[in-house]
Parts: sequence; C-alpha cells; structure tokens
Amino acid sequence: MSNLLATGSSALIAFQRALSTVSHNVANVATEGYSRQRVELAAREGSFRGYGSQGSGVQIVDIRRMADSLATARLLDSGGELSRLQQLSSLSNRVDSLFSEKATGISQSWSSFFDSVSALSSNAASAAERENVLAQGKALVTRFNQMNGQMDRLNDEVNTGLVASVDEVNRLAREIAQLNGRIGSNVTHASGDLLDRRDQLISQLVGHTGGSTASQGGGHINVFTAGGQPLVVGASASTLVTTADPYRPERLQIALETNGQRITLGGNGFGGRIGGLMEFRNTVLDPAMAELGRIAVSLAQTFNEGHAAGMDLYGQMGGDFFSLPQPRVNAHAGNNGDATLQAVLGDLSKLNGQNVLLRFDGSNWSATHPDTGAAITVTGSGVVGDPLVVNGIELVIGSGTPDTNDRFLLQPTAGAAGGISLAITDPGRLAAARPVKASADVGNLGSGKLSDLKVVNPGHANLLDPVEIAFIDATQYTVGGAGPFPYTPGQAIAHNGWSVRLDGAPAAGDTFDIARTAAGSSDNGNATVLANLDDARALNNGTLTLNGAISGLTTLVGSAARQAEYSADAQQIIHDQAQLARDSVAGVNLDEEAADLMRLQQAYQAAAQIISTADNMFQSLLSAVRR
Repeated sequence: MSNLLATGSSALIAFQRALSTVSHNVANVATEGYSRQRVELAAREGSFRGYGSQGSGVQIVDIRRMADSLATARLLDSGGELSRLQQLSSLSNRVDSLFSEKATGISQSWSSFFDSVSALSSNAASAAERENVLAQGKALVTRFNQMNGQMDRLNDEVNTGLVASVDEVNRLAREIAQLNGRIGSNVTHASGDLLDRRDQLISQLVGHTGGSTASQGGGHINVFTAGGQPLVVGASASTLVTTADPYRPERLQIALETNGQRITLGGNGFGGRIGGLMEFRNTVLDPAMAELGRIAVSLAQTFNEGHAAGMDLYGQMGGDFFSLPQPRVNAHAGNNGDATLQAVLGDLSKLNGQNVLLRFDGSNWSATHPDTGAAITVTGSGVVGDPLVVNGIELVIGSGTPDTNDRFLLQPTAGAAGGISLAITDPGRLAAARPVKASADVGNLGSGKLSDLKVVNPGHANLLDPVEIAFIDATQYTVGGAGPFPYTPGQAIAHNGWSVRLDGAPAAGDTFDIARTAAGSSDNGNATVLANLDDARALNNGTLTLNGAISGLTTLVGSAARQAEYSADAQQIIHDQAQLARDSVAGVNLDEEAADLMRLQQAYQAAAQIISTADNMFQSLLSAVRR
C-alpha cells in the first residue's frame, strides 16, 4: 500500500507541476519574446522484489525551455537589419517629400523666378515687371533658405536620435551584463524566463546597434556591434558616448569606452537604428544639402555673371544680383598648426559639391574623399598667386602656418542654400539692358544689318567707349580706327569686350556705330539673356544645365527614398519569416496547450484516484485488524 501511495503521490505532484507549466505558457501567450516551457517526465528507478523490478512512479527531470538557438540568431540578425532600413526609409522619405512636394520644393519658385525675368525681357521699362523680378527672386532665395533650414533640423534630429539610442544601449548593455552574471552563477538551473528576458534585451540592443552575439562558457552571451566592437562581455558592459565631430562640432559621432580607452566608431561600425541614422546622414542628407548648395551657387554665379554684363536704369553696369557665402573650410580640432584656409569659387563647371579632406604632410598638400579615402586631384601650393585648386575651388592660406599632418575639411557647397540672398533691393538696379547699342548709318548702301550684339567681357575698361565700324569694301573693315581687317560674311566682329555680327552684305563706305546705352533705356537685350540662363550648361564641364541639376537632385533623393523603402519592405518579409520560424519552436500554441491541459487534468485526476484507492485499501486493512 505504501508503494501504491508513493507512486500515486509522485504522479500527483508531477502532473500538478506540469499543469502549472501549461498555465504559465497560456498566461504568457501575448508576452513578447516568451519561449514556451515543457515539463520533462521520467520514470523513477524501480525496486527489485525477487520476482522482478517494480516501478515506483514518476519524477520531473527538467522544465525545458523550447528555444532554437539558430532560429533566435536569425531573428536577431533580421531584426537589427530591419531597424536600420526602417530608420533609413523613414527619414529618406521625409527628404523626398521636402524636394518633391510643390509647396516645399524648389522647382515652383525656380520656375516663377525665371518666368518673371522672361516677362521683364518683354517689357524692360515696366516698373511692375522689375518689382516682380525682385519679389520672385526673394521668394526663390527664401525657399532655398527654408529647405536648407529643414535639412539642418533633420541633422538635429539625427543628433537627438543618436543621444537617445546611446542612452538606451548603455541601459540595455548593463542589464544584459547583470543577467549574464545571474545566469552564470546558476547556469544549470537558470530560469527559462530569465533566459527569455536576456534574449529580449539582446534583441532590443541589436535593434539599436546591429551586430551579433557569441556564447561563452558559464552560460554568458557576449554582444558585439555590427563593426565587431564589444558591447557586453560576460558580466561586463562597455559604454557608448556621443562626441562632437572634430571638423563639424554641430554634429555628433559615437565612441565606445572600454578598458579605459575611447574608440570613435564610424557609420560602418553600426547597424540597427544608429546605423540607419548615420547612413541617412552620410548617404542622403549630406549629399542632398551639398547638391542643393551647388544649385544655389551655380544660380548665383551664373546669374551674377549675366547680370554684370548688363546696364541698369541709372546707366551703370550691373552688379551682383545674388549674395552667397564662401565655401566652408574647417580645421580639425586636433591640428597643431594655426593655419586657416580661405576658399573661393574658381571654375563653376568643375564644382561637384563633394566634401574634400585636405592634409598637409609638412611640404605638400593632398586631397582625399573623407568617407572612402579615394584620392582627389589637387594642384597648387596654397599661397596667393598659386592657390590650391580642387574640384573647382581655390584655397589660400589666410593666416598662420600649417603643421605636419594638419587636416582641413572643405565643404564647397554645404550650407550655401541657407546663405543665399538678394544683393539688390532697388528695381532700378536690374540690369535688363545691354550696356552698348549698335546702329547703322542711314546713308549705308549695302544690305548689312547688325545682329547678335553681346557683351563677352563686361569688365573690359573700354567697353562703353563709342566705336565706329567702317567698311573699306565688302571684304575689309576698320574698327575704332584700327585695321583694316579681313571680313567674311557672317563672322563676328569683336572689340573692347563686345562682339557683333552682320546679316547681309555691307558695301564700301558703310559704317556702323557701337555706343554706350543711355540711362533709362528700355532695351531688353540683357534681360533676354538672363531669362534663358536656367538652360545654360554651366555644370559638369559644360554638360549639365541648371534645370537639369534640379531635376537630377529631385530624382536622386526620390531614388534613395524608394530604394530604402523597397529594402525595408523586403527585409520585413525576411524578418516575418524568421519570426515564424522562431515561433514554430518557441511560440505558445493555445490549441496545443488546451490539449495538454485536458490530458494532464485527466492524468491528475487518475493520480488522485490512485491515492484514493490506496487510502481505501489502508482503511480496509485497519477495519480487518480492529475485528
């Protein structure tokens, strides 16, 4: 009877605890990261009774955590990559909206400005048209300023996101290290819930940093960044900190503090949300700001040159229409020398807007791409008369002396869109007229007519001097008394910074006069030129127009946003598949748990019946003895 009672008691206890485990599974069906648990039962060792071995019941040998390490590792990896791509996609789409929406993009203001200049070319004397050009010009530079400001705020958001992620990573790493310590001190009996908690924290950590894990003896799990730097090793956690960029203090970098050392980690050192933030800043935000700045610089430079070739209502040569800041050059915070570099725009056609890292080796300068390290061609020595020339920018040492290994970051166009402004406010200062006019003598006998008069050198000292073109015969002419020069029909006649062509055939004795345009002229020659500058092939060595640059920028940003979105969507599918693979092993299935619950309940009731039977037998024995 004692045997029967012991066997029944062991079954009762085993099934009770198995029911508790099933109940625990059901209770955590919605708990993120929970791995279902299963009671492992085994028969107790029997006792030899002379006629054979007789069993003595059941015992619990383990409460097994149903987890697949490969499925967990796959889910961890896909989760970090998904976090990176979602972060990249979200921010890239915001930049795309900024450039593509009519209300926030540059295209509408750009078109309105050049439309106003075109309208001025049709009525150069109109005060209303002149006021409209200034108003549309103001609207255009305001839009440039606003777009640059929006991207500056996105950069601030990246900084804020990095600070928040670093704080969260440090918290998670400390807690994981503490759990490693608790699990390692009792590895053979570690709670499945404790292991789940650690896995969940690791998943959250990798969601911020990307990376991988590695098991260590004693039940510890070490966590590394995507670049292989240790975040958690055993029961010790490293610390991430944010530091100022040595060239641009307004933007933050991330460094790892471990074993008393601080290691600055680049964008390639992270995946997850931090990697997405850094990748967005480096591959989408910075190029967009630089290209927007290049467009602003190109507009200002091209329009100013065209405006300088005209004459305003006061009879003066046109000055700058737009004002623009000079390219930025920032010294590295660790430079030993005290040199400063001053940069100006040289050849616009070679300007590409990419940042350049300049390094002084003690005697010569070199230039590389700051992200890839690829060499960039640089010429000159950096002194007045022999400036450094790189990507269309000219630089001279403004003050001080560079020391060996001093470094400087050249940002040719970053921030230019935020600094562009109008240089004039008086509509009378609009140089709509050509500074010189051409006329034919009324007594000319030939059929020659002046055409295509234009200024080719507005800075020529004698540009406005009156000049007579006199034809000796149909094949020779003098200009300003100089000559004779051979003449071929249709050729350009150039002098004092202007050029002109003749249609038809001049006759001997024919004369043509080039003279200064009077103040208050309604001439529209220069306005006509200005109205078509948006189609001037000023960029990429004369192969790209300003309009083409705007379209290219919009396409570039849109393509980056679409690519990030498609990649995030694809990664979501991969992550969902990894989640299903993990859940197929570790997830709680309510149907299965309900079946186990019924089976164990019946087993528990049967075990209780065994005990009841043993009790009845014992009571029968007692009754027999009492007789």
